[in-house]
Amino acid sequence: MKNSVVGYAAVAFVRTYLTKEEKLTLLRLARQAIETYVREKKTIEPEIKDIRLRANGSSFVTIKTGGHHLRGCIGNLLPYLPLYKSVVQNAVSACSRDPRFPPMSVEELRDMEVEVTVLSPMEPVQDIDEIVIGKHGLYLKKGYHSGVLLPQVPVEFGWDRNTFLRQLAIKAGLGPDEWKDARIYKFTAEVFSERDFGLEKDKRI
Repeated sequence: MKNSVVGYAAVAFVRTYLTKEEKLTLLRLARQAIETYVREKKTIEPEIKDIRLRANGSSFVTIKTGGHHLRGCIGNLLPYLPLYKSVVQNAVSACSRDPRFPPMSVEELRDMEVEVTVLSPMEPVQDIDEIVIGKHGLYLKKGYHSGVLLPQVPVEFGWDRNTFLRQLAIKAGLGPDEWKDARIYKFTAEVFSERDFGLEKDKRI
C-alpha cells in the first residue's frame, strides 16, 4: 500500500485562535440561534463588535442530546462569512436541516448540548503518515464526491489512521479504499463545548 495521495493547492482559510471570552460568545450565539429558530422559526441577527469574530472563518456546530447522542451537525468549509455569522447559520442548519434527523422540537431544547468547531486553514496531504489522530480533521474530494470528518470523530470512535481514511471515503459516498486516488486535505480545529465551561449546568430553558 502506498502512503502517498494526490495533493493540490490548499483552499484559502482564515486561521483564528480564540480567547475564552470569544469561545463563550460563540457558544452562546449558537444556543440562542438554535432556541430562537426552534421556538419562533426566526434567525437571530446579533451585533458583534469583536474584530476577530467579525473576520471571515469556517465553523461547524454540533448538537448532542442525552450527553452524547448526536442530534445534528452542519458546517461550512469555505470562509465566506464572518465567523460569528457562520456559527449562527450553522447552528440553525444543525437543528433544522441536517438530513439525517428531523427538525428539533421545543421539548428537545431542555436536553441539548452545543459544541462549536472552528477550522484552521487547509493543507494538502502528501503522505498519510502526516495525519495525526486527534489533531487533524480531513477533507476528501474526488470528482463530484466530497466529505469531511472533524478531528474529534476518530477519537470518539477509536479509529486508527487507515480506518479514518476509509470512513472518510464512505462519508463522501465512495468505496472505502477510494481515498487512495482522491484529493485529501488536513486541517486542525479549535473544538469547544458548553460542557467545557460548565454551561450545561445552567438553567437556560
